[in-house]
Amino acid sequence: MSELRVNFPRLQDDIESLARIGRAPDFGIHRMAFSDADMEARAWLKQRIEDAGLDFFADGAANLHGRLGWDGKQPSVITGSHIDTVPGAGHLDGALGVLAGLECLRRLKESGAKLSRPLELISFTDEEGRFGGMPGSMALSGRLTPDSIRTAKDLQGLGLIDAMERRGLDASHLLRAHRSPESIHAYVELHVEQGPVLDRKGLKVGVVEGIVGLFKWNVRFIGAANHAGTTPMDMRQDAFQGVAELSMAIPRILEEHGGGRSVATIGRIQLQPGAPNVVPGQAEFSLEVRDIDSQILEGLGHAFRRAMSAIARRRGLMFEFEVLSELEPVRCDTSVMDAIASSAEALNEEALRLPSGAAHDAQQLANVTRVGMIFVPSKDGRSHSPAEWTSWEAIEAGANVLLGTLERLAS
Repeated sequence: MSELRVNFPRLQDDIESLARIGRAPDFGIHRMAFSDADMEARAWLKQRIEDAGLDFFADGAANLHGRLGWDGKQPSVITGSHIDTVPGAGHLDGALGVLAGLECLRRLKESGAKLSRPLELISFTDEEGRFGGMPGSMALSGRLTPDSIRTAKDLQGLGLIDAMERRGLDASHLLRAHRSPESIHAYVELHVEQGPVLDRKGLKVGVVEGIVGLFKWNVRFIGAANHAGTTPMDMRQDAFQGVAELSMAIPRILEEHGGGRSVATIGRIQLQPGAPNVVPGQAEFSLEVRDIDSQILEGLGHAFRRAMSAIARRRGLMFEFEVLSELEPVRCDTSVMDAIASSAEALNEEALRLPSGAAHDAQQLANVTRVGMIFVPSKDGRSHSPAEWTSWEAIEAGANVLLGTLERLAS
């Protein structure tokens, strides 16, 4: 392998430039899929891809592609991630993988590297799941259906079809983005860890062994709204108390039915009618559960359903839930992991093997090709927050590991 390195000042400038798009007064970034800021970022990235001399196109899922050496005959080595964000995000989640991937393709083009396979950069649509799931990478890997497209909506009730139409995009083209396994040689993604392991160990690089699976539910406890002053505590059908009891039961459920890496989160709750002097008649909330083992994840689903049913019976409530998304755990490919590890070793970087506790586009790509991921440390494990930070030294190390990995996989 060559001793080629990324042009780090150029990559740093790209990271800082993209971070200004969608930045709010609180310094958090608000670049949700198909928002004004997202569309501005897409236009910016398109220009950067074209300026690099790469072949640009957008597929039916509005994924943005940049290709190097594409002839339509050889399967491509793909790298990428996403540039959409959660509300109040940091500047590196997703964006690092896209911009480092762009820089790697630029350097390989500038160097005239002799590669046996084409390289491809993809910025995937809505990895953060504004409309549920990961429609960009799901479309590419053939995981979308007409029904899932029709029913996809955000928390305000805006449908994916309508959101795309407002931007001049046709959601009926989503299914056309599907790629065959024969067209992809491998996929590798650089990402911030979004956890504390590498930071605490003082390491710059991680080799991801697998990606957790998850299920995400929208749950409702339904009781009876009543006067808060005249309804005795033992006569209430308080929907919120059902949520409170379930929340307190989470550690026990995980201990009895989970594994060492199981986590469960109630991250959103809405009470109806939502008045200080009214007993809540309905509590609607999210429940997200993650684990690296599919059997454990299935068992946790059964355990949470039993727990909610028992709580509802005890408190005179009804409960119902709908599945918003389900992702199977993924094991990264051994040969891709070895290519990452060899690239790190060539740079004298110690690379720790670890699982990913967050879902990523790589999880969807695993349905059509071999996948691997490179992690760089997140300061104090912070992400999905304006406090998200990774040192420039670690970013440079991760980008150079990605460059070496792409060169190995494409040779």
